[in-house]
Amino acid sequence: MFITFEGIDGSGKSTQASRLYEHLSNLLGKGMVLLTREPGGWSHGDMLRELLLHHEWRSWSEFFLFMADRYEHVHEQIMPALSNGLTVICERYIDSTLAYQGWGRGLPVDEMKRLFSIMMLPVPDLTVWLDVPIKTAMDRIRSRKAPDRLEEEGFLCRVRHGYVKVFEEDPQRIKRVSSDRDKDVVFVEICKLVEAFMDESGKRR
Repeated sequence: MFITFEGIDGSGKSTQASRLYEHLSNLLGKGMVLLTREPGGWSHGDMLRELLLHHEWRSWSEFFLFMADRYEHVHEQIMPALSNGLTVICERYIDSTLAYQGWGRGLPVDEMKRLFSIMMLPVPDLTVWLDVPIKTAMDRIRSRKAPDRLEEEGFLCRVRHGYVKVFEEDPQRIKRVSSDRDKDVVFVEICKLVEAFMDESGKRR
């Protein structure tokens, strides 16, 4: 089972992905769940993560750096884990690219989807979209550090709109969860979604 977490910065992805990892490890067994992230979730990914997050890039250059990171990540981590029967939880994946580089940067979404298809990237079984108001996200970001270039308020408004469009196109795979609530309440809703999907698809052991 391939589960991804999506949402703008400050939506709580890292917290909830980590909690789900612990929950499913207890449910499915230790060693049966892989928790990873993009960018940077593979052996040399920290170099690309540093380049992407802390340097200015033209839009297409940024896109192809993200895609290089993803291609290596998929083939080194995600696909081997899925082939060995593990459940994979990934923080950010293809929907982040559509939202950030498509609606955020203005790149053509259809062309990006075509490249995803050429690269034969696996599609998640279930995507948890943590939706949060921009003001709440910005308050959370500012409470821990100064916003970087991918966390500017106007940019995140465009990105959130992108997530709305992605969700509307694929509501069967993508499940919206409001994360403007107590994190324990959010986690209970996520667990119910994931366990219901596992039951329906026969993936619960």
